[in-house]
Amino acid sequence: MRRVLCGLAVLALGVWSTCVNAKTLVFCSEGNPEYFTPGFNATGTSFDVTGQIYDRLIRFEQSGTQLRPSLAQRWTVSNDGLTYVFSLRRGVKWHSNDSFKPTREFNADDVLFTLQRQWKVEHPFHKVTRSKYPYFESLGFPKLLKSIQKLDDYTVEVVLNQPDATFVSSLAMQWAGMQSYEYAQTMLKAQTPERFDQAPIGTGPFQFERYRVNNEVVFRAFDPYWEGRTKLDQLIFSITPDASVRWQKIKDGACHVMPYPNPAELPEMRQTNGVVVLEQTGVNIGYMAYNTSKKPFDDVRVRRALNMAIDTRKILRQVYKHTALPATNPIPPIQWGYNRDIHDDVYSPNRARALLKDAGYPNGFSADLWAMDVQRPYMPNGLAVAKLIQEDLAEIGVRVSIKTYDWSEYTQRLRAGEHDMGLYGWTGDNGDPDNFLNSLLSCDAINGNNLARFCDASYDALVKKAKASSDVMERVNLYAQAQVIFKDQAPWLTIAHANQYKVLRSEVKGFHITALGRHWFYGVDLMPPP
Repeated sequence: MRRVLCGLAVLALGVWSTCVNAKTLVFCSEGNPEYFTPGFNATGTSFDVTGQIYDRLIRFEQSGTQLRPSLAQRWTVSNDGLTYVFSLRRGVKWHSNDSFKPTREFNADDVLFTLQRQWKVEHPFHKVTRSKYPYFESLGFPKLLKSIQKLDDYTVEVVLNQPDATFVSSLAMQWAGMQSYEYAQTMLKAQTPERFDQAPIGTGPFQFERYRVNNEVVFRAFDPYWEGRTKLDQLIFSITPDASVRWQKIKDGACHVMPYPNPAELPEMRQTNGVVVLEQTGVNIGYMAYNTSKKPFDDVRVRRALNMAIDTRKILRQVYKHTALPATNPIPPIQWGYNRDIHDDVYSPNRARALLKDAGYPNGFSADLWAMDVQRPYMPNGLAVAKLIQEDLAEIGVRVSIKTYDWSEYTQRLRAGEHDMGLYGWTGDNGDPDNFLNSLLSCDAINGNNLARFCDASYDALVKKAKASSDVMERVNLYAQAQVIFKDQAPWLTIAHANQYKVLRSEVKGFHITALGRHWFYGVDLMPPP
């Protein structure tokens, strides 16, 4: 017998739903999604939303980084590593809404549409809503792809210009959620192409219902989902930026699951009856990017001076509350390819002042430091981190003004290069070092996820050669060399590798921390509390 779960908990959120005798799970999300189109996004907050709606051709297993079939039942790779043939799943149905009722199931046309929209500038949907596809571009796909063609309704061939050891795992990431070609054509004919991105249609276990900015995203179960109907009837993302408010909602029963708890509140959480705290080592990096395209940050001496002036260990003590490891490299130490021979910058304000003087700034300078206004898996309190950095840099004459924006605006402005220094971070999306070293620091990733706008020819050559190699040991060696250049050139202040924590009420069953930091609710159930 289903339990009525909406009741006072949902009313406390101001959420009205048709959930009589239904199972409704409320997830206290930390922020608004950027977009409902996966290819537009590059943040976990947005991917958590789109991941409920859209399936990819391939996916990662929930507990790790092994690849599993999804909308592609199988795939083959040619001996030269250039040609991939994907055999698509039959019988996969699309969602519907007031504007669109599908007349067919998922097929090869949808694969071509999804990828070619991001790839071809002449594509009729390439510039609809926006013309930036940060992940597609950061991965180097515009240059990597040679051709995509439909062999038949359920077979797609992709040919690359060069081998890429990460190609299949890249397609398993959230940016590659498959979209409906028929829906796009319908909206184009209706002269409302933007609605395609505003009212998402996918094949995933949950169907989009509505969105209210700064309030909620509401989904309902998609009954004919190809893997079987989800155990939940309704899923609500209650947008709650403040971690302490999220925790109060958990205690009140207004939320069932929350991410990114305040580290200072973890002891209370662990001692609260009816609450479960899940913990896992995070595959992430929290950092501050220097905008190397702007003066004085185009001078490596300035960047190294600032790194030596900032006490990152104090940040870990006061903000992270010892729930993170100090970061030295741009990839976490649990990641294969990590270079353990590299040492972090020594905290030394005196050496920092001398280096600034050598760079021509004996009296320091003024600069902006951008800090996110939401908690992230790699940084529990961006504003608190920014204030500590501000204090440390003041000691060497660098006058820092702290700026912040709404999360979606913040990320867009950072990618546009408006910042001087910007706090950010990354959770690995595919278990490969390339996802950090190439996606965040390559020349191709400028205007995408390379917030430092860092472009070093030697570094770029190493990560590109590694990406093209199928020899794991060769890749390890190349990545080790790339990390040496990174540390020498200092495009970032590396801060922390944070542990993952999720807090849930005991009536939640089947929820797991994913290895790659996403929040996935297919298979999750709600049971009456004991």
